[in-house]
Amino acid sequence: MKTKVFKANERGATDYGWLKAKYSFSFANFYNPEKVNFGALRVLNDDIISGGMGFGTHPHDNMEIITIPLQGSLKHKDSLSNKWIPIETGEVQVMSAGSGVQHSEMNNLPNEAINLFQIWIIPNKENVSPRYDQKKFDPLERQNKLQLLVSPIDEEVKGTLKVHQDAQISRIDLCEDSNFMYQLKTENHGVYIMVIEGDLLIENENLTKRDAIGIFQANSIFIKALSNSELLFIEVPMNY
Repeated sequence: MKTKVFKANERGATDYGWLKAKYSFSFANFYNPEKVNFGALRVLNDDIISGGMGFGTHPHDNMEIITIPLQGSLKHKDSLSNKWIPIETGEVQVMSAGSGVQHSEMNNLPNEAINLFQIWIIPNKENVSPRYDQKKFDPLERQNKLQLLVSPIDEEVKGTLKVHQDAQISRIDLCEDSNFMYQLKTENHGVYIMVIEGDLLIENENLTKRDAIGIFQANSIFIKALSNSELLFIEVPMNY
């Protein structure tokens, strides 16, 4: 088993006034040669966007982009539908940029900030037809058990969103003093675990809010919650 700890206070940071962002990996004005990617995981941004503000129309191609609102409401418009689509806390959005797409993202509320994770995963197929999907997930379905949010497009896993990569994204909410064993898909996979909230031991590493750990060359991972905790798992191929 190999591990790498990513402390919350060691992330890149930017403050544009309307946008306060923390970057787990090199992005925009933040570059660290040791934090370019974790396998096929390229971006994990922790954004706080002021009311009524957001990102104007901009292009993407050949990237799987996943957005998870943690608090507040987002709205999205792209060149596929050319209409604003709301994305609420509890929902997850996936966009396969493929051969190219233009999109905008804005805070859907005028006076309330939104906090969200945006995740980019490098695809295993290039220049696919762009696609968009979103789905609401019941938080009760991740109480002390794994809730699968995103899975590979070529696997028949019901109730999940799909990406063009042998990757999966999951969440779990653990009660204080509970244990959980995470099983990796294959030995070629690694998992990047982000602590959304809480205090945990993950393979004897003490992690708290917004700390993360990357683990690979492993079959299973032991997790103990020292307080009520929320975790995000992003499992990706390490070679892609």
